[in-house]
Amino acid sequence: MIKSGSGLKAYVLINTGLGRESEVTEALRGVKEITATHTVYGIHDVIVEVEAETMDEVKEVVFNQIRRLDHVKNTITLITYGESIDRD
Repeated sequence: MIKSGSGLKAYVLINTGLGRESEVTEALRGVKEITATHTVYGIHDVIVEVEAETMDEVKEVVFNQIRRLDHVKNTITLITYGESIDRD
């Protein structure tokens, strides 16, 4: 896992085929750069958190690990910047 404050963090909003959220989430389980997955209600079906050292690594995960899955219809990638609020 990337140490806080280093590397990049991105959130990938995923639309899947109808009822395919669990299959997509399970297929992403072994991708080391993916630190969390959440199945959600609303316009998107799954949100994935990606942590990587470089933008090229983020692109590789999105293009080759996520978008190529059979039941992924489309994605939106949000790259974070700046400081986050840590609550204890």
